[in-house]
Amino acid sequence: MANGGPVQHGYPHLETVRAAITALYRRLSYDTVRTFSTSLAPADVAFCDTDDLHLGAQRVAREIVRHFRLPDARLIVGFREMTHAANVELAAGPEYFVELNDRFRTHRRDIGAALAHEVAHVYLHRLDLSFPTTAENEILTDTVTTYLGAGWLLLDAFREDGVSSQKLGYLTPEEFGYVLAKRALLFHEDPSVWFTSPQAYDAYTEGLAVARRDEQQPPLTGAGWAGRRRYAHDRRHASGVQATVPYAFSPDPAGHLRVTFPCPTCQQRIRVPVKGRVRARCGLCRTVLECDT
Repeated sequence: MANGGPVQHGYPHLETVRAAITALYRRLSYDTVRTFSTSLAPADVAFCDTDDLHLGAQRVAREIVRHFRLPDARLIVGFREMTHAANVELAAGPEYFVELNDRFRTHRRDIGAALAHEVAHVYLHRLDLSFPTTAENEILTDTVTTYLGAGWLLLDAFREDGVSSQKLGYLTPEEFGYVLAKRALLFHEDPSVWFTSPQAYDAYTEGLAVARRDEQQPPLTGAGWAGRRRYAHDRRHASGVQATVPYAFSPDPAGHLRVTFPCPTCQQRIRVPVKGRVRARCGLCRTVLECDT
């Protein structure tokens, strides 16, 4: 939790974020991801200063547990002085003890954001889905929280001005915006109407632009003129394609050229023949892609 200190910006974890989206689809399946088409509603996690602290925290926790389809999980929420925003004890369940930073006693509107991240930890623990390192696991948790409809709270907790700042989670604000935008494009949502933080809106707008560029990379037909020209050059010199582009060429067993590229929805690599206009369907997320190979 950045509290008054510098907030990192940009996309330093983007490759891990994309890998997390792919891993989520592989573990859950297309059908299960679609059951999260409705985001956590602001009214469900609203927290007023007049609400009882502990009863209110338990109520918000129950709503987030319900959102993640964990009907038998019970969160016991407490508060203590600590460095991080929150911590959860990942035991066998069904009870999980969550500790929130004492700061949330007076910053109650962000309790839902902190709890969303911790409930996602429980969700991933039950799925037995993890990445090799602690840092990667935290990126995975933020990504899953956001992609499944609760992470807009984490982005909305980002506030920054000339003298102070606050950010929850391990993704940068722009990376939160990117994942939220991927979800918005999939489910045709407009999460920007839920933001109370102007900085969150700006980060979402930046992330949305990057997410849209995923849909405008060759060999997809939505690619721009410059991208198409670069692709045509790389196709003629297939053995010398730079690692800076998302696609790669290789021959199949018969010697015919094929191109692989990431699905703009789930980031799984797709391989299609190089033969002009091709329609491909991602086997993981079922997105139908129009390509000009």
